[in-house]
Amino acid sequence: MEDMNFSVLQGKTVLITGGAGFIGTHLTERLLQLGASVLCADNFSTGSETNIQPFLVSPSYVLMRTDVNLFEDIASVFASHHIDYVFHAAAVVGVRNVIERPLEVFRDLEGIKYLLALAHAHRVKKVVFASSSEAYGEPTRLPEEESGHLNVDVNDPYGLTKLVGENMMRNYWKFYGLSTTSLRFFNVYGPRQISTAYGFVAGIFMEKALRGEPFTIFGDGTQTRDFIFVTDNVELELRALLSDAANGETINVGSGRQTTVLELAERVARLAGVEPKLNFQPKRSMEIKYRCPDITKMKQLLGYEPKVSLDEGLKETFEWYKQRRAAS
Repeated sequence: MEDMNFSVLQGKTVLITGGAGFIGTHLTERLLQLGASVLCADNFSTGSETNIQPFLVSPSYVLMRTDVNLFEDIASVFASHHIDYVFHAAAVVGVRNVIERPLEVFRDLEGIKYLLALAHAHRVKKVVFASSSEAYGEPTRLPEEESGHLNVDVNDPYGLTKLVGENMMRNYWKFYGLSTTSLRFFNVYGPRQISTAYGFVAGIFMEKALRGEPFTIFGDGTQTRDFIFVTDNVELELRALLSDAANGETINVGSGRQTTVLELAERVARLAGVEPKLNFQPKRSMEIKYRCPDITKMKQLLGYEPKVSLDEGLKETFEWYKQRRAAS
């Protein structure tokens, strides 16, 4: 692993769109530790008021209730602050949200367009775009390589939006010289993640275990996912921000290891000290069978690979959910 000089972020202003979300709050926490100022732009469609409470007392943190998909909103952010760097994470997220609100997903393209134009006009140093493994669609081969074949379902608004967003980022770098990097996140998990039916599988299973309820599995449970703990994900985001070698690139961000949903259920049940009760439901539309990234490019360009094992990460995450439940 290569050392990275994060001290260059001290005193810089970093805009995080979707900054009240799960990954955004962890990224905020790390940036404040590094001495950066954080500007959080969020419309709170899925962001959490609770998760940002610790930051509100910091003079280096500014919250702006803003919809990045409205030009007047996001333009006012750039007009009122000098911004050095941008992490663009605002998006409709979660399988259920995408299924129920497909047309809203396409609005995110407006936000990407506005953000890039404003970043270019205001001479932002770099934009890092939170893309997704969904840009691959159903893989035609494993592991999934950034230069490999893409197989996105034409009916999947989320995967298509991420793919177009990556293209927009790359072209702003190519034609305007605005430094950009797109990161294809796989299954990021950890404390603070949404665990309702609109959330993500690790947190949902943990809530079910704490309530003594069966785990709902869509399909037969043999579908695989690549899980990366949120602190490792944040480390890779920061490295992408500061790496000139990553400019204009699209990079997988994951662990490089497949875990079936059934295996995940068993691990969570063991943490909770219960027998796994499984409630099998029909496969959902847009449910991908396999996910496993090739992380060669990630290691080469960003000089880092995940440190936190799945068992370690799940244990820390489960303790957080357990403590939150005890406090409620």
